[in-house]
Amino acid sequence: AKLLLTMSVPMMISMLVQALYNIVDSMFVAKLSESALTAVSLAFPVQMMMVAVGIGTGVGANALIARALGQGDREKAGAAAGNALTLMGIIYAVCLLFGAFGAGAYIGSQTSDPIALAMGSQYLRICCMASFGILFFSVFEKTLQATGRSLYSTIAQVAGALTNIVLDPIMIYGLLGCPKLGVEGAAWATVLGQIASLALAAVFHFRLNRELPFRRKALRLRRSIVGEIYSIGVPAIIAQGAMSVMNYCVNLIFGSLDSSYVTAYGIVYKIQQFVLFAVFGLRDAITPIVSFSYGMQNAKRIREGVRCGLMFAIRDSKI
Repeated sequence: AKLLLTMSVPMMISMLVQALYNIVDSMFVAKLSESALTAVSLAFPVQMMMVAVGIGTGVGANALIARALGQGDREKAGAAAGNALTLMGIIYAVCLLFGAFGAGAYIGSQTSDPIALAMGSQYLRICCMASFGILFFSVFEKTLQATGRSLYSTIAQVAGALTNIVLDPIMIYGLLGCPKLGVEGAAWATVLGQIASLALAAVFHFRLNRELPFRRKALRLRRSIVGEIYSIGVPAIIAQGAMSVMNYCVNLIFGSLDSSYVTAYGIVYKIQQFVLFAVFGLRDAITPIVSFSYGMQNAKRIREGVRCGLMFAIRDSKI
């Protein structure tokens, strides 16, 4: 229980901070116009899908790394980390192409408002084409968590959030000599905050994770490693991605009635995320503990980790 609390609190803070990104954007964008806030809400499902795929891949790598370390197999642990980076590069290429060629069509499927369409397409295009920050951060965040250094991943996440919060008013409203960029400024503030988190997490990983020696050959995809990553990662992707699909479908329904409904729902959903993401942080804390114990063939420790996780999750849901 003590180990779970030690690891879960930083992870829960990290997930809550992740939810803060979009809420902060909405707070500042709301002062521009309702159409601007609607545009950000329309882009939100894709942002959440990117996060789902990134975190799901990271969770799978996290579990595999922890299990390999529990077995004393540092070579496999390093290969898991390297393969996760290569997989994230492929995922980023898909996001890049979607941002360049599909952002406008996606936003257009949800609204007929030309202002919201233009703003939403612009916002989403930037978030997708510069999504390497949030995607690669997901890998380094999970490698730090897999080795028990969740505090450092939280520090990196908080640093990115603070960067976003500081840059939002500067880039949206044109303060301190910066041109007034409006919704585009909100997008740039978001991705720059994500890049700041990535940079710090990468430094922590390469300096502290001595258990995961980096070798170029580890980047070469191995079918067995990829299969093990996604045997755990796919359920996490589906669980979190389902919320993104639901959000998109609700936007389609509300968008056919009035764009104000889309705006209102987007605000409520982002606030609701705080509770959901706290539980996700607890989930991510349980994964390396159970995986490491499984690698050690310690059935008692596995049962204790699951029991404590369920107990804390129930308490969190009551709060």
